[in-house]
Amino acid sequence: MTQQENAPEQALAWVQAGQGAALATVVQTWGSAPRRAGAQMVVSGAGDMMGSVSGGCVEGAVVLEATETLADGKPRLLEYGVSDGDAFAVGLACGGTIKVLVEPIGTAMPLELLEELVAIRAARKPAAYVVNMDTWQRQVDTTGHNTRFASDRSGVEDDGHTFVAIHNPPLRLAIVGAVHIAQALVPMARTAGFDPVVIDPRGAFGSEARFPGETLMDDWPDEALATFDLDTRSALVLLTHDPKLDDPALHVALKSDAFYIGALGSTRTHAKRVERLSEAGFSADQIARIHGPVGLNIGAASPSEIAVSILAQMVQRLRSPA
Repeated sequence: MTQQENAPEQALAWVQAGQGAALATVVQTWGSAPRRAGAQMVVSGAGDMMGSVSGGCVEGAVVLEATETLADGKPRLLEYGVSDGDAFAVGLACGGTIKVLVEPIGTAMPLELLEELVAIRAARKPAAYVVNMDTWQRQVDTTGHNTRFASDRSGVEDDGHTFVAIHNPPLRLAIVGAVHIAQALVPMARTAGFDPVVIDPRGAFGSEARFPGETLMDDWPDEALATFDLDTRSALVLLTHDPKLDDPALHVALKSDAFYIGALGSTRTHAKRVERLSEAGFSADQIARIHGPVGLNIGAASPSEIAVSILAQMVQRLRSPA
């Protein structure tokens, strides 16, 4: 989980340590604003901060406002214009406008609500933190908001008063096959916000020397995935090109809620894969979930280029699920 995604947990830790904390959340954006709605920053009573609401443009001003909220216990709904010059300074082409909600924990935002939210996140369940910006009524929902959960999109509802902050479980990626493509894909996926795991029972492939510092599983793929628990925030990529390894993994994946399933191989290889899965009793709709050949068709040739095409297709599926 990145620091940006870990803001609620850090806020709770600072409160429990007696420092106090305020959460700042992007509510709305206009133009080419640096951060999307739902981006968070947490500020402690000692003046420490973690996360970002603007990529660096207005963080200083938000910290000052957060300090004031911790003093008076009242929430703030702030609006900032990010100039083109400030945006350029943090690597953006142009600026925009952002609206930021700042809530001190324990006063404006009840500590019990934050604890509930953190517990739900720890259980890898989706949660929506809902705030009425007129009455300041708040609640955590785990049902409803299906469209927002699917698109991973926080924002203000059509009534113009209700803000919904979506807290989806962190993204995960299971890679079956510790091959050269996997060596390139793992760091790329981590940069994009995925927590990768490499699965390969062949010790010579899935070694610490080839994947330093990464999570490796040497179980048979179906056994490893049974413990991995593929859910709606999980992707699976099969790179062994070996039915003895890929097929058992597919038997688990096609019964799961994984949002992306990709399998390496030519069109001919995939046709044989489809035939085997059909004989195993999987329906055409189930088999159609597999992206095979894996990756977007960008003419990729090298392992690194193929990894780019795979990651791009994963993100495409995540952000455009229909």
